[in-house]
Amino acid sequence: MRITQRVKRILANYESDCPGTKANLARILMHGRLGGTGKMVILPVDQGFEHGPDRSFAPNPPAFDPHYHFQLAIDAGLNAYAAPLGMLEAGADSFAGAIPTILKLNSSNSHATAKDQAVYGSVQDALRLGCAAIGFTIYPGADDQFEMMEEFRELSEEAKAVGLAVVLWSYPRGGELSKAGETAIDVTAYAAHLSALLGAHIIKVKPPTDHIEQDEAKKAIEKAKVDLSSMEKRIAHVMQAAFAGRRLVVFSGGASAGTEGLLKDIRAIAAGGANGSIIGRNSFQRSREDALSLLDTIVKIYQGKA
Repeated sequence: MRITQRVKRILANYESDCPGTKANLARILMHGRLGGTGKMVILPVDQGFEHGPDRSFAPNPPAFDPHYHFQLAIDAGLNAYAAPLGMLEAGADSFAGAIPTILKLNSSNSHATAKDQAVYGSVQDALRLGCAAIGFTIYPGADDQFEMMEEFRELSEEAKAVGLAVVLWSYPRGGELSKAGETAIDVTAYAAHLSALLGAHIIKVKPPTDHIEQDEAKKAIEKAKVDLSSMEKRIAHVMQAAFAGRRLVVFSGGASAGTEGLLKDIRAIAAGGANGSIIGRNSFQRSREDALSLLDTIVKIYQGKA
């Protein structure tokens, strides 16, 4: 694998990390059709844990099989595949070395009332399964947010010590946040900044709306005359919050908004300077043919070809 100058510049931003961690970041950044560009498209399949099997896979029954998702990510030429422990164990041998994997270590479920997540995987599991990285979710704003951050700190320290990369899902919710506030531009930028401060290598947040949740943030934004009028400009602001673009940030596809709405958002995300997209339900709930077509278009957007 010959690492491109673009990827070398990205790796140089992670000044404290050991060669093993940088090698695993390079595995993700150099894999697939976007390999070497500094852009990423990742397939995450943790929705079965979060929402249940019927809500997740009934729209496309072949997706009940864990092997389906490995193969979809491989055939689409994606950078990585992220999933919970059991999903990766179910295909670890069949697909060993075929695509970089990210072991998601914690999740919630649709029965929960508390805004919290259970930790059910370990760094040792990630090593055993040949993963390039661990993944973890925090809920900034939730009553249990500090415990989640402390759990992440311990797992992140352990992962970095053995040369794994760290991906952090940062999804504000709970506490005094309104529903609109969960994707507000000030809250999303704050979530990305918190993730960078917590030491994440790759940060996952949701595309931000133009809503501003916090009064003090609104005053600061208005005083600085920050232009947040378009999705592209809001994405650029989130990237600025992630250490002025020194950290890799990918954006979720969100709830299904139809193909054209999704692609419109992804074009704005790409134009705003994001490092990529992480697309789950919007791909695997379609037929395999439709999913591959969608992912092909998304990859081409980040290649500047669509």
